[in-house]
Amino acid sequence: MVIIQRFEPVRVGKRGTITIPAALRQQYRLEEGSILVFEPREEGILLRPACVYPLEIYTPERKAEFLLNNAVTPEDYAWAVEEVRKI
Repeated sequence: MVIIQRFEPVRVGKRGTITIPAALRQQYRLEEGSILVFEPREEGILLRPACVYPLEIYTPERKAEFLLNNAVTPEDYAWAVEEVRKI
């Protein structure tokens, strides 16, 4: 990986928008829609790429399915049935 050593000034727009220089976008494979994190640091602001993973929120039915399908013994299944009734 080639590190770009020169500094390019970036102007902050009306709504706080900035434009990342093309060479840096290419170097770090930043595309339209890329997610970035701004971290406040003592010496300034650190800007870095972030990973975003989808989050599944389980419905009561899906939770019941997990509990019942993972029961191994009859005792496990009886416990799972009781837990499902609480949901």
